[in-house]
Amino acid sequence: MIETQIKQYLSSNGFGTFSPKAVLFDMDGVLYDSMPNHAVAWQESMKKFGIHFTTADAYATEGARGVDTIRQFVKEQQGRNITLEEAQRMYDEKSRIFHEMPEAPIFDGVIPLMEKIRQAGLSVNVVTGSGQHSLIQRLLHDFSHFLDEEHITTAYDVVRGKPFADPYLKGLEKAGGLKPFEGIVVENAPLGVKAGVNAHIFTVAINSGPLPDAALLEQGAHLLYDKIKSFNGDWDNFSSFFAHSK
Repeated sequence: MIETQIKQYLSSNGFGTFSPKAVLFDMDGVLYDSMPNHAVAWQESMKKFGIHFTTADAYATEGARGVDTIRQFVKEQQGRNITLEEAQRMYDEKSRIFHEMPEAPIFDGVIPLMEKIRQAGLSVNVVTGSGQHSLIQRLLHDFSHFLDEEHITTAYDVVRGKPFADPYLKGLEKAGGLKPFEGIVVENAPLGVKAGVNAHIFTVAINSGPLPDAALLEQGAHLLYDKIKSFNGDWDNFSSFFAHSK
């Protein structure tokens, strides 16, 4: 299964080798079990601005820049175009509510997986649609043995967020100016999977939420796991197919 998917990935992108040097993780729903909190914060904050926003909407739009999601929903429901400044004020309210909620735990399997990645000689990177300073600081605290600020890509590093390729292309740049076949994306959201695929990077989907597997596979995910702990358990098998070129 893994070997077949890698061969298909190489063939469809016209690459001759799969030689990863970096793993690029999404944050919410991949590293942290935070999406339930985000869903509540989205619903409560948008209601204050007259926007109907459901739990399903939160998962479907996850990974996009928050301001882009807000501008889209305002346009669709209220028929008006708002400025980035107004969208940012609305997003600030969403962030305020989110930070009043209990801190989301790290998913089981994340730390052991990062350790295996480091032992394999690959760098750990994060590519998130968030731009909240407190969340970035938590990443640096929780994963200090594996991650530094230079290897974190946020909403403020790109003009176009997921599902555009830009965030993951920027992530490759921060990881050392890598080529797409030198990276691995780990995502849990349809928009994020599509962004990884659009960047021509091998993309592993972790279905940590309520969406059907098809929602991720239809966006082009090359591998799918039910939880990141399962991906950790399969890492040795997966990494056996890497081409260790220098």
